[in-house]
Amino acid sequence: MTTSVKIATNTKDKLEQLQAEIKLETGRKVTQQELLDRLVRHGFDSKGALIDSFRDDFEGLSEAEIEQFLSGTSDWGVETSEAEVDRILYEEEPLDE
Repeated sequence: MTTSVKIATNTKDKLEQLQAEIKLETGRKVTQQELLDRLVRHGFDSKGALIDSFRDDFEGLSEAEIEQFLSGTSDWGVETSEAEVDRILYEEEPLDE
């Protein structure tokens, strides 16, 4: 059974480059279907690495960056509970003007 999958032009170009390199290195011509099948099998066999490749690479802020961010905050002298913040954010209640 075959299914069509839309891919970006640059991804298609990379598939074609891989096809050409395989032909040069092995003398064997492979179809894009064969190439995709092999890539998926390889990705499935090392799925931990594949999954990790989709993780966010954000390492967090440095202490200096945190200080810089917090330096722009100020205490307005009003106590606000988490429940009030949730109510305002998620119940779309208009703010008093």
